[in-house]
Amino acid sequence: MKADPKRVLTGNHFINGNHSATEGAIAAGCTFAAGYPITPSTEIVERIAARFPRVGGVFIQMEDEIASSICLQGGAWAGHKSMTVTSGPGFSLMMEHIGLAAITELPCVFINVQRTGPSTGLPTKVGQADMMQARWGSHGDYEVIALAPSSPQDCFDFTIDCFNLAEEYRTPVFLMSDEMVGHMTEKVVIPEADQIDLLERKFYTGPKPYLPYKPEANGIPLMSKAGMGHHYHITGLTHDDRGYPVLTKEVQETMMERLMGKINDNREKLMRVEEYMMEDADIVLVSYGISFRMAYKAMEMAREKGMKVGLLRMITCWPFPESKIREIAQKVNSMIMVELNYGQMYIEMDRFANAYCKTGLVGSPCGEVHEPEEIFAGIQEIAK
Repeated sequence: MKADPKRVLTGNHFINGNHSATEGAIAAGCTFAAGYPITPSTEIVERIAARFPRVGGVFIQMEDEIASSICLQGGAWAGHKSMTVTSGPGFSLMMEHIGLAAITELPCVFINVQRTGPSTGLPTKVGQADMMQARWGSHGDYEVIALAPSSPQDCFDFTIDCFNLAEEYRTPVFLMSDEMVGHMTEKVVIPEADQIDLLERKFYTGPKPYLPYKPEANGIPLMSKAGMGHHYHITGLTHDDRGYPVLTKEVQETMMERLMGKINDNREKLMRVEEYMMEDADIVLVSYGISFRMAYKAMEMAREKGMKVGLLRMITCWPFPESKIREIAQKVNSMIMVELNYGQMYIEMDRFANAYCKTGLVGSPCGEVHEPEEIFAGIQEIAK
């Protein structure tokens, strides 16, 4: 279906990435948000608090991030598109409830505006060091979907994508923004509502008894919500199709194969990348988020010096675009990951590329974005 025109703030706007993400959530049909202010994501909850009452949404400021990450799940079980917003230490506090959302297959969105850590770190400075935490932060096995915006426009567009993916795959989805993108002000074009495609939740309308975890042909169960007249048992324990705990190896195996499979079996469909000047490249930069913009400038600098450098931008960071990395690695001499950490996504790139080409890292302890000259120096080093 299309977005509700009463909720979409159409036109050209000069707003920052945090405000743009808020407008994306509203356009996507989000009607419930719970959060707790934390730098550098606070502007999102401030704008939500101001905008939601005007468009039929509800925002609750909770006492902390733990409460926020369980409150949003109550909103989702009540049938609402739901979200929470955080950064750094708050994201750490949400990990147990991210695991709960994964095992209960709850569609919801977590926006993480990353900052420099660990712990309190540099609260007002940029970072990209939560990427592995997004994938592996909660205990146990599970798969996630995570997108990384590089501009305020991306923050609007990708937030809508996050809600659509959450509804399609019935899973928590992450928007892995960062301080620089969140606080950057640029032109954001918000289209008319009839140009915004939304996926709505598929509710069970069949006869009783309702089996809340009985998969459809695509492996994803249909949901119900409070008030539809179905019995619903929600548990973090291993459960059968009824949602009742059955603590056996066999049921665990069946449940996990489906939980993992609904993401893993759709890796190629979920993979989103952009390629720049790749036709003749023998050195390829790989990057995401704000670092992509710095890498792009470094690529241009290298091209001006006659070096055949290309750039792969990861939009979907999880699932990791392993098939694309393998494909490129077999055609080039070197691949360099550019990111604001000490090599979190580099570990993945190296894992799939090092059998075919040299790999390198231009990392950073964070605090500031790379200067393009630093990345260019990394290109020169690997080209020796």
